[in-house]
Amino acid sequence: MRKKALLTVFKDTIPVLTGYLFLGAGFGILLGESGYGIGWAFFMSLFMFAGSGQYLAVNLLATHASLISSAIATLLVNARHIFYGISLIETYQDAGKKKPYMIFALTDETYSLVTQNQPPEGISRNQYCFLVSLFDHIYWIAGCVLGNIAGSTLPINFEGVEFVLTALFVTMFVEQWLTHKDHRPAIIGLGSTVICLLIFGRELFLIPAMAVIALLLTISRKTGRRVTDA
Repeated sequence: MRKKALLTVFKDTIPVLTGYLFLGAGFGILLGESGYGIGWAFFMSLFMFAGSGQYLAVNLLATHASLISSAIATLLVNARHIFYGISLIETYQDAGKKKPYMIFALTDETYSLVTQNQPPEGISRNQYCFLVSLFDHIYWIAGCVLGNIAGSTLPINFEGVEFVLTALFVTMFVEQWLTHKDHRPAIIGLGSTVICLLIFGRELFLIPAMAVIALLLTISRKTGRRVTDA
């Protein structure tokens, strides 16, 4: 594998690196404040690798939630990945032995990179997607572990650090808005989420919002194709 290709993948994932270090650190700090040390931070980030799911897990662990309750809550929080996976069926179908890991390592940021970026010269699309997934996973593990260490050693008040997750999603929204001329997906996503939040409430809005977004984006895509063909 060419070093140039690896360097390109690293450059493409630098925005994720900066975000995951801070977001993962926030999780590591919260986990440490709940009484769970570096081992928990490492293995949770290694085997779960779900930002919002891991933040939720801190509360579940603190309240001694049952296994069934934890499974349902995690499914609701990460239900959006169902739609990510459906859209990448063709992309990942020839990934071979790497496919299970690539499916496991699919996050919001990884999805954004593998669907928008083109692989550099000398590397296949599947290999590019695998490396992006691997690099992002490593960044997340590093952030979680460093945050846990910092939270237990530095005499700093980390109150409010859980807001870092919300801040990351806001940043991603603003970045996509500024870098893409077609704002329909952003408007559909924001509008559908707000409407479903008002109708279903903060505990139940996620899955309906994802379903509405998927439906409207599909309709929008088909309508755009018809206009182009005409």
